[in-house]
Amino acid sequence: MTDAVGSIDMPDAQDEVQESKKKARKGGKRAKKGPLKRLALFYRQIIAELRKVVWPTRNQLTSYTTVVIFFVAIMIAVVTLIDYGLSHAAKYVFG
Repeated sequence: MTDAVGSIDMPDAQDEVQESKKKARKGGKRAKKGPLKRLALFYRQIIAELRKVVWPTRNQLTSYTTVVIFFVAIMIAVVTLIDYGLSHAAKYVFG
C-alpha cells in the first residue's frame, strides 16, 4: 500500500535528515563561550543599541513632558468626575 507524502505511517526522508542535522548541532556559538564572555557581549550589544537611539533635544523633552503632565491631569479630572457622579447615583438609587 502506498502512503501519501508526510503521512503518519511513513515519515519523509527529508524529515529524518533534518532531525539528524538538529541533533548534531550542540549550542552553536554560545556553547564555546563562558558565561562572563556572554554577559560582556550582552552589555556591549546594549551599548551599541543605545548609540543608535535618536535622543530628543532639551526643548523637545520639555514639550513632551508638558504634554504628558497636561494629559494626565485631564484624565485624573475625568476619572474623578465619573467617580463622583457614580457615587452620587449609587447613593440616590440605594438610599
